Order: sequence, then structure tokens, then C-alpha cells
Amino acid sequence: MSICDDTLLCNFPKCRAKLSAFAWVTACSHVFCDQHGSEKFSCSPVICPACSSALSGKLDIVRMELSPSEEYKAMVLTGLRPDIVLDISSRALAFWSYQVHQERIYQEYSLSRAESQLKQMEKVLTQQNQSRELELTALKGEIASLKKMMDEYKRNYSEVSEKLMQRNRQYQKLQGLYDSLRMLRITMKDIHQPPVCHSGVARHATPQRSPPFLSLGPEGDSRFLSVLEADGGKTFFQFSSPGRDKCRPFIRRH
Repeated sequence: MSICDDTLLCNFPKCRAKLSAFAWVTACSHVFCDQHGSEKFSCSPVICPACSSALSGKLDIVRMELSPSEEYKAMVLTGLRPDIVLDISSRALAFWSYQVHQERIYQEYSLSRAESQLKQMEKVLTQQNQSRELELTALKGEIASLKKMMDEYKRNYSEVSEKLMQRNRQYQKLQGLYDSLRMLRITMKDIHQPPVCHSGVARHATPQRSPPFLSLGPEGDSRFLSVLEADGGKTFFQFSSPGRDKCRPFIRRH
């Protein structure tokens, strides 16, 4: 039964439900709910589920109504001698005392078991806290080393960024110099390019020399040589001066 009130509890180990309406009472002072009593006491041999006592007597197991009617209360002890009534009442009170004592023992056992589990859990928790503290210390050291590495990487990044900026500035200077040289080359090429004829064909530049326009032939004739020469000494076309001027050249050869 519950210590706080006057309600009986099922003595089946896995049940412990509050009893109401009907209950199964044994001669060994145990009580069970209607469900477990009907299951356990319907087979033979009958054994108490709480203490494993044999219940072979006819009245060793009784199904009782926990809330009897007023008529039953008025007639159940009627006609019995006072000593019998007192004996029945004392046995009923002894049953209740046993149930209270049993419940107190069960609660004490549950309390000791809970305390043991609590101590074990506290021990495990202490070990876990110690391991967590060690892990935390290791993680703090790792974080400190990572911070140092990060600071070093930042310094290296700053140095590399500065070098990259210098290289970019040098590249910009070289690019500007290259562009200016390229434009100068294009300008010089345009200056030295030969003029273009109306027909679209460019004239080829001739070497800077003074070609002979006139020369003396083998017989003293004056010959007019063209600017364009072929095969070293042959003229493209020539003219012969009159016979009276054979002995005197019109223009001396330069």
C-alpha cells in the first residue's frame, strides 16, 4: 500500500498499480490486482508471485471486493462473538500493517538503489568531466597554435600582397613602355613606307647612287641610258646622236 494514503498496491513486481473494485488476497498476506490474480491463480499448482509460497488450501486465495456495499458490511460479522470479531479485525489490521511494512521496505530498497545509481552516475560524470577538461585543455593549446599559424599566414599574406602590388606596378610600367615603343615603331614604319601610285602599286626604292644617263659607245656615239638597267651594263633603250657629233659628247660621263 502507499504510505501517504490508505490505498493498496498490487504486489506483482512489474505492476504495482493502485487497487480498486476487486483484488486477490493470499494467505501469505499479499494482494494482487484483478488482472494478474486471474492470470496467475488460474493454473495449477498455485504459487504466490510475490514470495513463491504454495497456495494449496481452499481459502488460501480469496477474491475480495474492496468497496463492499452497506448491506454486506452490516451482515458480514453479524452473530459472531466479540472475540471472533476482534480476532478477525486484528488479522485484518495485521494484513494492513504487513502491507505498510512491505511498502516501506520496498521504498527503502528503491531509495538505496537510486542512491547507488546516483553515486555511480556521479562517478561516471566526474570521470567524464575530467576527460572533458583534458580535451578542453588540449583544444585550447591547439587553438593557440592555430592562432599563431594564422598570424604567421596573415604576415605572409601581407608580404605576398605587397610584392604582388610591386609586381603589378612594374608590369604597368613595362606595359606602358611596350605600348609606347610599339606606337613608335608603327610611326617609324609609316614614315619609311614608300609612296603609293595612283594605281595602288608601290614604287620600290632604288639605291642612292648617281646612274649614268649618257655614255660613250665604242665608236664615239652618244647614247642615252635609262635609269632602269638590266644585267649590269645593258640599257633598256638608247639613242644615237647625229654623225656630225660623233667626236664630241653632249654630256660627259660623271
